[in-house]
Parts: sequence; structure tokens; C-alpha cells
Amino acid sequence: MAAILQASIPIFGMVFAHWLLPEEPLRWQRLLGSFVSIGGVALICVRLLSFNGWFAFLGGLGITFGAASAAFSNVLLKSRRMDLAPAMMAAWQMIFGTAPLLLIGWIVDGNPARFHWTGTAIFCLLYLAIIGSSLTFLLLYWLMPRMSVTKLQTISLITPPGAIAIGWALGGERLSAWSLLGACFVLAGVWMIFRPLADERATRECSLESEVAAPRV
Repeated sequence: MAAILQASIPIFGMVFAHWLLPEEPLRWQRLLGSFVSIGGVALICVRLLSFNGWFAFLGGLGITFGAASAAFSNVLLKSRRMDLAPAMMAAWQMIFGTAPLLLIGWIVDGNPARFHWTGTAIFCLLYLAIIGSSLTFLLLYWLMPRMSVTKLQTISLITPPGAIAIGWALGGERLSAWSLLGACFVLAGVWMIFRPLADERATRECSLESEVAAPRV
């Protein structure tokens, strides 16, 4: 359920971009593509869908609010066109995210130095910190001025099928028919989002023709 709610980031992003970015109006094809992809994520996670009480419901609301906040922050950053180094933005994000997590973890679980850290646990921690967080957000902020925010936020749709593919390749997990069908829906939805629309193709062709026809000095 958390993966499905988190996959709503592109939908929130399209709505916010429609109001804050004039060059990225809301298009039904891309909105439909987002819903198709979310349907695929739901198929992948179908065996995990269940109502586990009000605390789970409130947790779902929190994840949805987090998805909307992430989408809004990306759109706002794109609209401000701030000339900041990707490393600086990623570093401050990691600092402000790590500090409260360390504090809450210390209060809830105790001193982490007293835990029994296995080699696998250390590897997973470093992988999530370096590959899954630092490098990922460096790439995100580097791509921000180079791509539309609508297309950029589709990364949240690719995560679930990517996870099951890695689990199958490295963890020996069995791929169910629902998972494969869901992955197909996700890829189809992402294709709908990235597929150029008719007016965009016409604008691009006119721009290329203007560049070719322009006199060279």
C-alpha cells in the first residue's frame, strides 16, 4: 500500500505544475498514463493490500501527504529556477533528513552503537545512504533544469517493478503473473507520459526549421 500511495507523486506533480509552470499544462494523456502506472503498482502489491486498522489508515494519509509534499517541492524548485549546485541541494536535504531520523531512532530504538551490526546490515545501510539517497538526489537535481518535472517524477513509478526485478535476480524471489502484468502496466503508463504530444512535436519541428533557416554569421 505504501508503494501505491508513494507512486501518486507524478499525479500531484502534474496538478501543481499546471498552476506553477505555464510551460507544463495538465494533459489528459499524461494524467491517464499516471493512473495506468499506479494500477500496475497496485497489481504488483495486490497480495499486500489489506486494511490493518486506523493506525495503518493514518499512516497511509501521512504517506500521501509526503508524496504531495515531495511533488510540490520539486515543482516549486523548478518554477524558481534557482541556480544552485545539485550537490549543495542534496547535501542540505540529507542533513535536514538525517538529524530528525537519528533523534527519533535514538529515542525509540536506543543507542545504535549497541546493536549487533552484521555485514549484510552494514552493506544495506551504505547502499541506501549512498546509492539510494545521495547519488539519486544528485542525479535528480542535475536533471531538474534539463527535463520537465512531469517526466522527472516518474521515477516513483519505476521503483516497484525495479524492486521485484532485483529481488528475482539477486534474492531468488519468484515472479508472479500479477507482478509481471503490473510491470507491463507501469511501463505502458510511463510510455504514455514520455510520448510527445502532437502540438509538442509540431512546436519542435517548427523550432528545428527556424534554426535551419536562420542565417549563419
